[in-house]
Amino acid sequence: MTDPQATSNLPPKLAQPARRALANAGYLRLEQLAGVSETDIKQLHGIGPNALKQLRQALAERGLAFASERS
Repeated sequence: MTDPQATSNLPPKLAQPARRALANAGYLRLEQLAGVSETDIKQLHGIGPNALKQLRQALAERGLAFASERS
């Protein structure tokens, strides 16, 4: 079986609760997060302000961003 961490490109310093929250929701790669709004990610148990900041920065470094908020 393949180690999920081996296929993940989430920030290396992202806390374990945030990693688990994302993995449980099916997000292992930053590219997957680019299709999701920040509000949706914030609702995951284990995602706090620091995790969001790290994810935002990692997305930006790859020219990506969270999906636009729905109005």
